[in-house]
Amino acid sequence: MTEILIIVHSVHGNTLAMGREVARGVEQVEGCQARLRSVAPLTSAIDPEQRPLPDDGPSLASNRDLAECDGLILGSPTRFGNMAAAVKYFLDGTGSEWASGALAGKPAGVFTSTATLHGGQEATLLSMMIPLLHHGMLLVGLPYTEPRLTRTRSGGTPYGPSHLAGQDSDRPLDDDERHLCRALGSRVATIAKRLGMTQ
Repeated sequence: MTEILIIVHSVHGNTLAMGREVARGVEQVEGCQARLRSVAPLTSAIDPEQRPLPDDGPSLASNRDLAECDGLILGSPTRFGNMAAAVKYFLDGTGSEWASGALAGKPAGVFTSTATLHGGQEATLLSMMIPLLHHGMLLVGLPYTEPRLTRTRSGGTPYGPSHLAGQDSDRPLDDDERHLCRALGSRVATIAKRLGMTQ
């Protein structure tokens, strides 16, 4: 079974909702399954309250999850055009995986959610790709063969799915955003499965 690890940080539930759609896309590929995890929350000026993990949410990601996965997809809300500190903190703790090459050659993708349409979605996605490149991962985006990329009026980029949550972070995923999340999950899973067949 090809397993794709999906790691999210979600404060208002939007990035987690995206992660669940990505997982559905992974599991549309025969012989593939998704492992959904979250990172430990950190407090900041933007997220000043330490929120407990919800009972119905994913468990915390571990370095063992990284070693066991066949592909990785990261999701984070945007913080000043960058990934959230909690995601960066988790990635900063992956030095042993970098040294051993545990993620090298595996496919990876990224996704994000913002309060405003021009709130740094693409910059955030690109910032999340940098540590994955340092790990030697193979980045997977969304090609324009996905027609929803050209017609979306909300989220969606060639660098990965995105979501417009609204200023109160209460706008649910629309059909285009859900479709693009599933498309990324399916693409990463398909590539991971093909790579596994050649080893």
